[in-house]
Amino acid sequence: MNMLKISDVCVVNPPKKIDLPGETLISFLPMEAVSTTGDVELDRNISVENVRNYSVFRDGDVLFAKITPCMENGKGAVVNGLTNGYGAGSTEFIVLRCDTDKILPEWMYYYLSQAIVRKNLQAKMTGSAGQKRVPPKVLGSQELWAPSIDRQRQIISRIEELLSQLDDGIETLKKCKAQLEIYRQAVLKSVFTNTTNKRSIREVSEFVTSGSRGWAKYYADAGARFVRITDLTRDGIYLKNDNKQFVLLPDNAEGKRSRLNENDVLVSITADLGSIALIPADIGEAYINQHIAMIRFNNPKQGELMAWYLKSDYGQKDLLKNKRGGGKLGLGLDDIRDTPVPILSDSEAESVLEEIDARLSVCYSIEKTVNDSVRGAEAMRQSILKEAFEGRL
Repeated sequence: MNMLKISDVCVVNPPKKIDLPGETLISFLPMEAVSTTGDVELDRNISVENVRNYSVFRDGDVLFAKITPCMENGKGAVVNGLTNGYGAGSTEFIVLRCDTDKILPEWMYYYLSQAIVRKNLQAKMTGSAGQKRVPPKVLGSQELWAPSIDRQRQIISRIEELLSQLDDGIETLKKCKAQLEIYRQAVLKSVFTNTTNKRSIREVSEFVTSGSRGWAKYYADAGARFVRITDLTRDGIYLKNDNKQFVLLPDNAEGKRSRLNENDVLVSITADLGSIALIPADIGEAYINQHIAMIRFNNPKQGELMAWYLKSDYGQKDLLKNKRGGGKLGLGLDDIRDTPVPILSDSEAESVLEEIDARLSVCYSIEKTVNDSVRGAEAMRQSILKEAFEGRL
């Protein structure tokens, strides 16, 4: 096999030269605009005169997210269709400009999308926990198989054919999940329809707060659980546990005020507003970041009931009616405090929760099957890429 270093076939982080007048608009890509499957959102622009503090790229370049956890998650893309042919974005991207006589951008992108490649690069990251990055020189020294351009085109065509079939299957699974959410909301609407006695969260909670800023310096490989907005989900009221972050806090850390208790209710207050989570009994020592609000109710035994209500269409409508901001929406703590919630006796609350559990149990089972299938699809994606770069596709 013809093995070449990336630096032999690409310019790593090329000069930030844009041959356009300063007032000209080009595409702007923050990290969230690039997916883990190569998709790019091109709905934002920036003027050339304002790109000094960003990475700069042009049509046909490959973007590689160098910072944890974006690198491990596979964020990257070949960028095309940029406004006026150029783009600027996060400095956490390494830009690769391929010598197309030797390597095609799509070949480079698929090579870097392999989990085994990312795992190898992860071992070479530098920096402190939570702020680790792949150095550009390390990426440039990575070796890859580089067959002839014609052979690259053939293999890329086959990769895209197989991944298209896989994506069709994933799309079907996503539609299934969407139907489950419709069913879940129908159940919640049914159990909360006749709940008319309500009071504000302000009246029935011990306190409402949000997390502190500046957690990155406390990131660690073990310690207290650090709950981020990505740990909340639209699928239910339970925390995701597939990508946990941990912190080690000194005794006097300001963030300790937001330590979580069992049955606390979490609400996302930026980005995907209104995601809800209930803190389980086995959470241990745990804290939240500044993008999440925590509600501690006077009666913690009803935390689960309150979480399901805020998850319902009724709760979402009241919770989000005061969302604020233009391009960047947010919820303030007073918006949460003013949100009405149902007032039920403990026995009434228990009956409602029993009904929710009975009617959603089948939903959980189907959802688990769907999620397992999605994970299986990602394993299949990696298998396709492995076959391709071993010359067996």
